[in-house]
Amino acid sequence: MKNTIITAALAIAAFTTQAQDMKPVLEKTFLAFDTTMDMNTKVEQANKLSLIAKKWDNEWASHYYVAYSKTQLSYMEKDNAKREAYLDEAEKEKEDAVAILKKENDETYVLAAMIANARMAIDPMNRWQKYGQLFSQNLESAKEVNAENPRMYYLTAVSKFFTPKQFGGGKKAAMPYFEKAQGLFEKESALNKDITNPHWGKDKNAYFIEQCKKEDKE
Repeated sequence: MKNTIITAALAIAAFTTQAQDMKPVLEKTFLAFDTTMDMNTKVEQANKLSLIAKKWDNEWASHYYVAYSKTQLSYMEKDNAKREAYLDEAEKEKEDAVAILKKENDETYVLAAMIANARMAIDPMNRWQKYGQLFSQNLESAKEVNAENPRMYYLTAVSKFFTPKQFGGGKKAAMPYFEKAQGLFEKESALNKDITNPHWGKDKNAYFIEQCKKEDKE
């Protein structure tokens, strides 16, 4: 009995150490990916994120960030076949994250919305109906889980920002959502410092707010 308890304690300690060791590596690699606009650097860091997910295969966050990185690469890639391939990878990694969690959470719903939007961006004229609906449905599901997740308002705002005014988009239509996200990002920043609790988007949201304000000066 004593040996069984010791073995169990060692197993728990090993798992905890493994999870803790992942965090600094994951955070450093993700920040290197998310703070550059150089495509070669992004690909390099995305590949490192994939290696992290292979090493820490039981951690949902490692798969989450691979899915995020592949989605972002799809937006930057010009070849449509490669864009689709990136999103196929993103879908798989997102599903791996959900399987580990054993459920969807607000962050996986937001990620699913982002993937749907990236699919639509490849061929907007022919895909807006299918993927536009998936985008909205996933954001609504995220809101049901956590109405204070700033990333769902940020994604809504970005979508409106790039939608033509005649279809209900534009800077003025987007601004209230960016402002809503801004307040929630500030609240989140004060509470959340853990890379395994996704908190990306604050800087990008601030950038878009400045872009929206420029229209008011014109």
